[in-house]
Amino acid sequence: MGRAEARRAQKRGSRRAPRARQKNKRSGIRRFFTWKKILGTVLGTILLGMAALIGLYLYVEPPNPNSEAKLQSNVYEWSDGTVMTRTGTVNRVMVPIEKVPEDVQFAFVALENKTFYQDNGVDVKGVARGLMNTALGRGKQGGSTITQQYVKNYYLTQDQTVTRKLKELVISLKVDQNTKKPQILAGYLNTSYFGRNAYGIQAAAQAYYGVDSDQLTLAQGAYLAALLQAPSQYDWAVAGPTSRELVMGRFNKALNNMVEIGKLSPEKRKAVKFQQPIPPKPAPGREGQKGYLVQAAEAELREQNISEAELNAGGWTIRLSVDKKRQAALEKAVNDELESKLDRKGRKTDAAVQAGATSVDPKTGRIVAMYGGTGMKQKWASNALRTDFQPGSTYKPVVLASALENDAETQDGKKITPRTIYDGTSGRPVVGSDTPFSPENQDQKDYGPITVQEATNRSVNSVYAQMTVDVTPKAAKKTALQLGMKDRPGWPDDRPATSLGTMSANTVEMAAVYATFDRHGKRVRPSIVESATAANRTYTPLKPIGDQAISSETADTVTKVLTGVVEDGSGQKVDSSAYEAAGKTGTTESNVAAWFTGYTPELVTVVAMFGEEPGTGKQVTLTGTAGGGRAGGSTFPAAIWRAYTLDALDGVDTGRFELPDADMGKPDPAEQPTASPSRSKSSEAVTPSPSRSRSASPSPSASRSSEAPEPSPSRSSAKPRPSRTATPSQSATADPEDPVGEGGQP
Repeated sequence: MGRAEARRAQKRGSRRAPRARQKNKRSGIRRFFTWKKILGTVLGTILLGMAALIGLYLYVEPPNPNSEAKLQSNVYEWSDGTVMTRTGTVNRVMVPIEKVPEDVQFAFVALENKTFYQDNGVDVKGVARGLMNTALGRGKQGGSTITQQYVKNYYLTQDQTVTRKLKELVISLKVDQNTKKPQILAGYLNTSYFGRNAYGIQAAAQAYYGVDSDQLTLAQGAYLAALLQAPSQYDWAVAGPTSRELVMGRFNKALNNMVEIGKLSPEKRKAVKFQQPIPPKPAPGREGQKGYLVQAAEAELREQNISEAELNAGGWTIRLSVDKKRQAALEKAVNDELESKLDRKGRKTDAAVQAGATSVDPKTGRIVAMYGGTGMKQKWASNALRTDFQPGSTYKPVVLASALENDAETQDGKKITPRTIYDGTSGRPVVGSDTPFSPENQDQKDYGPITVQEATNRSVNSVYAQMTVDVTPKAAKKTALQLGMKDRPGWPDDRPATSLGTMSANTVEMAAVYATFDRHGKRVRPSIVESATAANRTYTPLKPIGDQAISSETADTVTKVLTGVVEDGSGQKVDSSAYEAAGKTGTTESNVAAWFTGYTPELVTVVAMFGEEPGTGKQVTLTGTAGGGRAGGSTFPAAIWRAYTLDALDGVDTGRFELPDADMGKPDPAEQPTASPSRSKSSEAVTPSPSRSRSASPSPSASRSSEAPEPSPSRSSAKPRPSRTATPSQSATADPEDPVGEGGQP
């Protein structure tokens, strides 16, 4: 190497030296977080965790059976604090595993814990997932073996805490070591809750199939295994279409898993058919309406994350918002105006009649009365809570509210108000919809040009179908959900037929909608539970009054329109000088359901009738009820509503609706509504009877002027309202065909 090359090499070395020194020089953060330190920390944490688990394992011993395994009663109180009923008397007979057929045992094992006979009693992944979910507040999901479920039922509480889950893991390991698998399975089957007040496999066998546990067939056992996940939801007697589909999925999974683990041959699997359980019987303390009230309270508590297991453990004191006086008034109204007129044994139609009702105080949002049916012995599931029937034309005010809220316009660009004029021709095809629809009005009546107010009074289908297209079915649905209805399968976003109330709903939901109107647009969520307390468990009651769901202007306008339905429309039967009322009738296709939803400033009440063939649950017509004709919303439901409201408000200083924000719109002098076929076609005004005279301006149905008539304004509370010619003594069947144009799906 020459001198020049040596010098170049020396320079290269001098330039690289600082880099080498920089490479060895680490920043302050990297000095603390080397890969060795990180690995050491992880390993240390794992070792500490293992040491903690070992310590926990050595320290924790299976305790004595918990008090919840012995189960206490729950106390249900009326709103005044007096005891309504006590429930939770233990219906349990402990049976040895030999009293459960082997194939039934394996139905439970195959569905709940296929590796039961091979595992050590815990599902480590499931426990880890459950701990993570609990720690992060993500709910109560997490895997559990049969052993863990037995430990939770027999030794521990149902609390969802990290401490309880860790104890469950340790005790399950010890129980698995010290107890034979068949005894663990027996403990699990004897401590599980199956619904219908049945604790354990023996009580469940009797409750669902009327046999002892040793007589259960594989099909029956597979259903009971499928039921365990959610007994109240999966009970065939109360399950809706979705719940029945879910429980059948679990039923089939149990049998398929048995084939998978070699406990059932494919040939025998094909031969196993689902066996429908027998109708349920009410538990002691749940006779009459009490059972339905308890059913509603428990449903609300479950919605608020009080688990079925926690409720069934007992020890709860649950105060309902139900007022004894109003509850008695509602029961009396149903008996006087409906049940007393029925011949359930001698008349086929009468045997199919079911009634349900919910009454809410709009100021508090509390349910003050509820009617679920003739009794749980005859009808297990509450008619007030059922969602298998449609609300019919009681949905139309929702469409109107959506049109007002969204500043919707007609096809020719005119803003929709109560004075807007529509074509009320029966069978007229809707305009502007991709889905063809040509609804007929009741009795195929043609109304010609008619105001929205009149169309609401007479429940004109052709008008509301077009209005639904104008506002769009999707927007109307959005408003309905804001008001308190629930989105269920079968409720499309794009069908104008929804204007006729073709979705499903129950009386509580419709009470929420109309109570929100009554509350000037503030969302009302009807609640039946005022408080619920138990040792070591907490419950935060619902807040029945929420935020503004729709504007006060929209709500007040709808209320003002609905007073016209009571004064001059299909709801005239409920009118009285004792109160001011607004409301809407509803009748569904083929008259299988009839509704009246009405409200005063003090009370919102929904009354519904359903036609249900005894034994099959098939929807059948109400036409012919009590030997009459068509039983629409203006017949029995309206009569019940009126009788109840008069009684419930007896002694109450009733007021008038205060509707400062109502906007009825401006009349259109360029258009003129024509008389309906049910009215005189002359241009003279229809003169009201003397008993119905008012100082207010005439309602739309009382005038045939050259411009759209002005709907009746809110009446002054200073002037007493004259009584109607209709009286409580009127027969509910006097108007079976609803000549004023009661709506519903044709």
